[in-house]
Amino acid sequence: MKKRRAVITGIGVLAPNGNSLVEYWDALIAGKSGIAPIQSFDAENLSVRIAGELSGFNPEDHLDRKEIRKLDPFSIYALVTSQEAISHSGLDQSDVNKERVSVIIGSGVGGIQTLENQHGIFSNRGQRRVSPYFVPKMITNIAAGQIAIHHGFQGPNHTVVSACASGTDAIGSATRTIQYGDADVVVTGGVEASITGLCIAGFANMRALSTRNDDPTGASRPFDADRDGFVLGEGAASIILEEAEHARTRGASILAEVAGYGSTDDAFHITQPSKGGKGAIAAMQHALNDAQLEVEDVDYINAHGTSTPFNDKTESAAITTLFGEHAKKVKVSSTKSMIGHSLGASGALEAAACVQAISHNILPPTINYNTPDPECTLDYVPNTAQEAEVNVAMSNSFGFGGHNGVIVLKRWVE
Repeated sequence: MKKRRAVITGIGVLAPNGNSLVEYWDALIAGKSGIAPIQSFDAENLSVRIAGELSGFNPEDHLDRKEIRKLDPFSIYALVTSQEAISHSGLDQSDVNKERVSVIIGSGVGGIQTLENQHGIFSNRGQRRVSPYFVPKMITNIAAGQIAIHHGFQGPNHTVVSACASGTDAIGSATRTIQYGDADVVVTGGVEASITGLCIAGFANMRALSTRNDDPTGASRPFDADRDGFVLGEGAASIILEEAEHARTRGASILAEVAGYGSTDDAFHITQPSKGGKGAIAAMQHALNDAQLEVEDVDYINAHGTSTPFNDKTESAAITTLFGEHAKKVKVSSTKSMIGHSLGASGALEAAACVQAISHNILPPTINYNTPDPECTLDYVPNTAQEAEVNVAMSNSFGFGGHNGVIVLKRWVE
């Protein structure tokens, strides 16, 4: 049976440096950082006081105040970005068969803000003061559920939880859902709202976070020799994925095709990547095989590139090993340098950047790249966006637990 093709027709974004797809992309190619001192709570007593928070975002511009009270921020982000993506795709919901519309969203920790808040209330004020909305606000699947309820989408509905690979794995799972004929349209992507005191404390005590509190915009510096950890971010990206013939029949503008997906596990360590990036190499190779492409076909890689010492050198080694001579030509950048690491949302935000790179033939830079690391020897598009023809882009995501997710996106060709 001929494999059905999965294409992207709409994107919605909330990111620390832009509250729409256009704002996000303009900020990326301008090298604009969204990392700043934490504003959403008092972080004075924390060792890390910077993060990539959403700026200037007001939920009441998008949702009713009464509805907002029943939603954790991560569900709000998912609802807002999914609506932008649906509008961007031009999907007429009065004509679409909603039984054939699926929702598959990735998130690493779900409604952790609600969990922390309600735990505090329970500890200090007892059971009677705990909100009856506690569980349905907190559970990680509820963002996908809320999108389905909001729009009446009755197809397969799943949530992917694979730490920092969640967003990429969600897009990969959505692609499979299209290919196997279980849906004609999938609302997919990733979402995270995990900037809390407890999350900051946990990551800081692991020594995973940058401590450049006095230099927020310079704190996330992937592949730079002076990197000292990642910066926690938040946000969401929603993507409308369609079966190609479905999109063509309704006259949709096709932005790119999800041509390949690969997934592996290092089976090595809970937080550190396997030596030499063995699992990452396998995931990248699986994605290329699925896309029926060779390494020489890849023009651009949006790297996982977290700005941690182990991850960046291991990912660089993995790319160098797999791509061989082509590693000297392929362009690699980390947009986390501008928005931080938004955990389960990161893969979706980076997929959105890849689609824009294909659409505009512009590569977003890795900012704060000042001192080359002898163990990171690729072309990281340092500090300034570059014009380049981009027909095939790869997006890498690697998560705690050894999860590796890779997708290959390519320019749409009839």
